[in-house]
Amino acid sequence: MPLPCEPLCHFGGRLYFTSFPHPPPRPDALNELARDPTNHPDIRGVPRGSSSTTPEDDAQYWYFTIDDQLLYLSFFQDWGPLNLAMVYKACILIHEILGDPAIMNHRIVLYSSSDPRRKANAALLMALYVMVVQQRPPWEAFHPIAELEFMPFRDAGRGRSDFNLSIQDCLWGIYKAMQNGLCDMNEFDIEDYEYYEKVENGDWNWLTPNFIAFASPVDPAWLKREKDKREQENQAVVPPSPTKAVALQRKLPTPFQNCLDYFERQGVKLVVRLNNPLYDAQVFKDRGINHQELYFDDGTNPTDEIVRKFIDMADEVIENGGVVAVHCKAGLGRTGTLIGAYLIWKYGFTASEAIAFMRIVRPGSVVGPQQQYMYLKQLEWTKWAAVDEMRKLQQTAVFAANKLVAPVTPPNETEDEMEVFTETTTTTVVMTSTTSAAPVPPVTPSKHVAAAAAKAHAIAPPGQPRKTPATKRVASDSDAEEEADVLPALGVAPGPVRRTKAKPVSARTASQRVPASEQRPVRVTRSAATMAAKKVSTVLGANKTTKANGQPNKIPRLAKDTSARGAATAAKDAALPSAPAANMTMRPLRPRQPGSPTPSRLPTLVGKRMHHNSTGSVQESPAAAAAIVKAAGTWVANNTSSVVNPASKSERPNLRSVRRRRSSFSAADVVA
Repeated sequence: MPLPCEPLCHFGGRLYFTSFPHPPPRPDALNELARDPTNHPDIRGVPRGSSSTTPEDDAQYWYFTIDDQLLYLSFFQDWGPLNLAMVYKACILIHEILGDPAIMNHRIVLYSSSDPRRKANAALLMALYVMVVQQRPPWEAFHPIAELEFMPFRDAGRGRSDFNLSIQDCLWGIYKAMQNGLCDMNEFDIEDYEYYEKVENGDWNWLTPNFIAFASPVDPAWLKREKDKREQENQAVVPPSPTKAVALQRKLPTPFQNCLDYFERQGVKLVVRLNNPLYDAQVFKDRGINHQELYFDDGTNPTDEIVRKFIDMADEVIENGGVVAVHCKAGLGRTGTLIGAYLIWKYGFTASEAIAFMRIVRPGSVVGPQQQYMYLKQLEWTKWAAVDEMRKLQQTAVFAANKLVAPVTPPNETEDEMEVFTETTTTTVVMTSTTSAAPVPPVTPSKHVAAAAAKAHAIAPPGQPRKTPATKRVASDSDAEEEADVLPALGVAPGPVRRTKAKPVSARTASQRVPASEQRPVRVTRSAATMAAKKVSTVLGANKTTKANGQPNKIPRLAKDTSARGAATAAKDAALPSAPAANMTMRPLRPRQPGSPTPSRLPTLVGKRMHHNSTGSVQESPAAAAAIVKAAGTWVANNTSSVVNPASKSERPNLRSVRRRRSSFSAADVVA
């Protein structure tokens, strides 16, 4: 039989929450019943009636409650939320229960009475533990209890409640305070909090690290003296002696004396009084604490002038690292209203979040119509914040524009030294004087401009690189054409590219000066190929030097004895059987180009060498090949300027396919 409680709300991990009908059973009785394997509670969100056995059936539960330990002390009709000290105690208690080795395998259930007040306070404590200790966002902390109905929190007034706060308002208020550094539970001093919140010790609380809300100190001796003074004004009475007055002034009440000593130690720079005077303000001023009066009636709302003045004064002190102490008669209604206005203006709280946060830190803050007033004015205060931020930015921009900056032009070397520190986005010029400590006036650039301009015009501009806007380069017959691309032979590493034009020398002289093993590759340009084709067409005739379309052949062919591949082909030709020389087509061999110190590395194809017929017989013999080479050498001696084979592609039977190799200087087709 399940326990007579509401379905458990799972907060994640081992944490659960539920409530029992009032009055709830004691924890030891519930833990004794929980040992019965058939006596397990229902879990909210889990389907009922499941017949399968799951690990949920073997789970063990351990129950505890805080209803009789953490009690809210109300002012009038208010009943919650619990103050910050109780929140701290609940977090410590839950954390210790979760770490207890005796119940490490149990599920921890926080339960409360079905009384709406106790139920709401207990549920809020569990959600605050999840948010503060487990660092989960407020929407996740509220999600397990989102479907439950809770009684809303109310103010400390006497009449009917007309402004309610929810558990979500409390969660979001604490969350925003934590995000803005206004509530750090790791630095919370619970002993200091509980000691000074008592009326007999001072009755004050830290709302934020920069605000103290406290009840008005009372000096009975000063009040009696002020009363006597007013009576003396109405009647001709002899005033008391100065000695007696000083003696009465020294006898301050203990709460007032604690307030003065504590404020002086904690760096309070401003005290704002909102009620009628109950003490002498000079007491604070004597300790170096400024004192201001911003009176408005108890239970009423401040004017815009009072709120504006309070925000300006408080923000100036806080920006300078000081603390502001605010009080009215009880330190609740009027005090909470102005501090809440500052929280909305400064940190973007909503009215409900600000009221909920202040009531957890100092219960009873903001009473009666002041709640609706904050709700109505919250949008206007946020507009104030936006306008104030824009004014700060404008003032910063104006200050930067009016700031005197020394010119960047060089000053006199004998008088000033300029150090320019360049950062990512700004340049700062710092000038120091070597002759005197007086500030150096800005240097007038007129006496430097003329000489600098003359020197600048005297410098010749650098040469511009050659630009070729056209998509194709036009072939030129000029010898000043830039070098062409060099195509490396297969298996041979390309040599270094030279960017300077070599002086033309004869082939004989080049062979004498540079050994064959150290000669560099020949560079062939499109213009040179075109000129060679024209010269070959003149010698051999137009019928062999043109293609089918009448254009000269642009395929460069070199003699086979000028490259490694040509030498290998000649050796292979010598090993083949002889063939009739009549079938051999005579083609002139290409000599080394004049001015090239090394032979070309281009792939070489000589004549119709050693191709096979349809029967597979060889058509050339070594003797015929030797005769061809001898005849070619004679032809080369008579035609030293020929570098291109004028034959067309149609006269090369059974050759391998032609691949196109594109380079930036030549578009010629190269036979691979």
